Amino acid sequence: MKQEKKKMEDRSVVYFAGGCFWGTEHFMKQIRGVEKTEVGYANSNIANPTYEQVCTGKTGAAETVKVVYDPHTVKLSLLLDLYFKTIDPTSLNKQGNDRGTQYRTGVFYTDKADLPVIESVIKSLSRKYNKPIVTEVKPIINFYPAEGYHQKYLDKNPGGYCHINPELFKLAREANSRPVYKKPDDATLRTILSAEEYAVTQKNATEPAFRNKYWNEKRDGIYVDVTTGEPLFVSTDKFDSGCGWPSFSKPINNALLNEKMDLSHGMTRVEVRSKTGDAHLGHVFTDGPRDKGGLRYCINSASLKFIPREKMKEEGYGDYLYLLDK
Repeated sequence: MKQEKKKMEDRSVVYFAGGCFWGTEHFMKQIRGVEKTEVGYANSNIANPTYEQVCTGKTGAAETVKVVYDPHTVKLSLLLDLYFKTIDPTSLNKQGNDRGTQYRTGVFYTDKADLPVIESVIKSLSRKYNKPIVTEVKPIINFYPAEGYHQKYLDKNPGGYCHINPELFKLAREANSRPVYKKPDDATLRTILSAEEYAVTQKNATEPAFRNKYWNEKRDGIYVDVTTGEPLFVSTDKFDSGCGWPSFSKPINNALLNEKMDLSHGMTRVEVRSKTGDAHLGHVFTDGPRDKGGLRYCINSASLKFIPREKMKEEGYGDYLYLLDK
């Protein structure tokens, strides 16, 4: 089999051998950012081996899980950290009740650029053990999908054998869980917001044009709802409209906003509010750049908090850094 390319439509691939592949597959699929899992036989010396052939130990194949993931949502280093919690990396050809070379542990990569990350994680891990790490680290040579009854085995057989402690499945679900954004109560908002921020977000006030924090902000970064911290806009979609308020061609995701008709002040406009925080943000107009979709989200600076690129990871927005590289 020709070595598989790592990136396919901005997705990445890594292969984990962790003993019986039923449990390893069920564990990996719990992690947010993992988009596809498949069990099979890796680095076999014969083509398309059957389960019975692999069990003889003569094929050289390892029971392995192919993991396709979004690197913007979950990092390889986290996948590795979680994987190593499911195995004894010092145990050769043995995990749980399973014995044989097909149950050896291994990380099989598809891109040499991943090798330093893998080696760094293993180096740190080795300090925790008195015995050497025997987990293989090799490029993937071939991978043959296992028989259908092995695929998603624990979904189909919830009481089936698994060498992984069931409590670890919860760890996998929570390790990269999405932040939960919630609107604070009014008393809290009055303490965390300035008088202007409260008036704008809660009372639909409008700040002065050209005399607000971000109308002329040109740094790379992300703009979040000042009431909840939820990401709303990024600098790559910001443009100078000349109106005196921050202008964006689009939000990060349309689902983050609510739009409603606004007939105040003798005008017909479309108001924009944050969906989670229900904060008044501003208005959306149809006089934006045509090459960017034609919309102009005219947003009050007082409704936003700006986090510059260099602070994004530190403040919990590292998953959004890729948006600044478009």
